[in-house]
Amino acid sequence: MNAITIATYNIHKGMSALNQKVQLLQMTTALQQLAPDILFLQEVQGYNSKRADNIPDFPRQPHYQILSEQLDYHVSYGRNARYKYRDHGNAILSRHPMITCHNLDISVNKMEQRGLLHCEVQLPQWQTPLVCLCAHLNLREPDRIKQYQTIYDYIQSEIDPAKPLILAGDFNDWRQRSYNTLDPKLNLQDAFCNYHNAPKTFPARLPLLSLDRIFIRHLKVLAAKPLTGQPWQKLSDHLPLFAIISPENEKNSSAH
Repeated sequence: MNAITIATYNIHKGMSALNQKVQLLQMTTALQQLAPDILFLQEVQGYNSKRADNIPDFPRQPHYQILSEQLDYHVSYGRNARYKYRDHGNAILSRHPMITCHNLDISVNKMEQRGLLHCEVQLPQWQTPLVCLCAHLNLREPDRIKQYQTIYDYIQSEIDPAKPLILAGDFNDWRQRSYNTLDPKLNLQDAFCNYHNAPKTFPARLPLLSLDRIFIRHLKVLAAKPLTGQPWQKLSDHLPLFAIISPENEKNSSAH
């Protein structure tokens, strides 16, 4: 069977929900135990020299590098927010080789610097590379509407419509408007479409809002769930989403 496991997770720059405790190593341990084939991560810290100076156990090494080394995954980092002493962005980690195609700036103002990281993963027994898009969208709905259009334009112009595709990340879409824009126009399917309600992922300790999404194209969802309970409730301010997917038909996989 050619099924793979994926997860999307806003790791809150490796900190606990209220920024009181460094949680990166605990997050890494939890992700090791989950062991997905591909990880879509948001709010991944690059460098933060001030935090490293002021918090004894805050690592100086970029968090995507620590995660990659500890998990023994290939990694691609898309730097979105750049400041004098720090940066952060999205990252995709994969068990299997991948190439970075582009990190698209989808920012619509200076306050929220956002991006869409595009990688392609070559999976064993899949003839066609899997397109992976990791996104983090704005808090304001008018901003997100502009970002949906930018994502739509990019997928339409830059991605082969025949390739299998995953678009995952933190959409900040508690009003669930992304479905109306992305599903019908791009032939995307929500991985949780069989749920009665979109899974709530924020805040992690008592999830009330559905902010995170997994969309797919030319793929089948075999199972999908939010990761609730321990240890996830005490790590980031978001809960991860997890899914098992497989090629839609045999043309995306080999005959073996």
